[in-house]
Amino acid sequence: MKLLSFAVPCYNSAAYMKKCIESLLIGGDDVEVIIVDDGSTDETAQIADEYADRYPAVVRAVHQENGGHGSAVNTGIEHASGLYFKVVDSDDWVKEEPYMQILDTLRELAGGEKVLDMLVSNFVYEKVGEKHPKVMRYKHALPVGELFTWEDVRHFHKGQYMLMHSVIFRTKLLRECGLRLPEHTFYVDNLYVFEPLPHVRNMYYLDVNFYRYYIGREDQSVNESVMIGRIDQQIKVNKLMIDYMVEKKSQMLSNKKLYRYMISYLDIITTVSSILLICSGEKENLDKKKELWNYLKKKDWILYRKLRYGLLGNCTNLPGASGRKISVEGYKICRHFFNFN
Repeated sequence: MKLLSFAVPCYNSAAYMKKCIESLLIGGDDVEVIIVDDGSTDETAQIADEYADRYPAVVRAVHQENGGHGSAVNTGIEHASGLYFKVVDSDDWVKEEPYMQILDTLRELAGGEKVLDMLVSNFVYEKVGEKHPKVMRYKHALPVGELFTWEDVRHFHKGQYMLMHSVIFRTKLLRECGLRLPEHTFYVDNLYVFEPLPHVRNMYYLDVNFYRYYIGREDQSVNESVMIGRIDQQIKVNKLMIDYMVEKKSQMLSNKKLYRYMISYLDIITTVSSILLICSGEKENLDKKKELWNYLKKKDWILYRKLRYGLLGNCTNLPGASGRKISVEGYKICRHFFNFN
């Protein structure tokens, strides 16, 4: 069994996927790199096969009909033989020294008395045009360099959460919790770092800048104009998160810190959906914003009140055109401060 499996979802990634794959190969025989060609029409499939031929002990190429990012992640989980599992998008990469530290830590903890469910590390926004890349770290919220549980988790700042770039899950946990991401849908990474959490018991945080998250392509899914164009998919994911929160509520309430964290994460996703709908300036999208909040209200009145009358809910539901303008300006300030989009 491998120590760590990487899934690299690829769709027409020929122009940049080599940098990603080369950065992962440094892990040697302890890792496997599963390149999932998601129905690409460029040279992605050929590049994947070439790496599989050159590194048969490490690289596997899987070809499938186009199903979207979620489908490619599902395929990666299905094919993974590693004890642990991580998704690395094909336009991102990892840094060698932190990579070695992560492998050493996983080796040390594998087979220990307590089972490690999730390892967390930092990621770096590699944003085009930025001289000083922003690092997302968690040392104020998580104990450093030791196994811990949800009871040991401290307060996360607003706008700071464990994203797909920062987590490594135990592979068996992902399978046992029944994670199945929707196909032909963007933004499912939010579900990936949401649904497994009630099943996570033991965690470990390494304060190293492992994952490099590239932002800058015009067609990138996190580009603001692209997100507005795909707003129905953002809303779909948002509603699935609401459904999951309601379904698992009784289980989560037994662990107050877990429940608080998941409410906070749902809060930021609902805020993003609301702001994007406002930014579009279209009446149809303003109606969709109202419908989203009504959906939450019908699903769980208490959860609705927590989000609607919290800081972010109030800021995204200011009345009238002037209120919407204030909401958008506040969003722009946050975007500059947190360095996203």
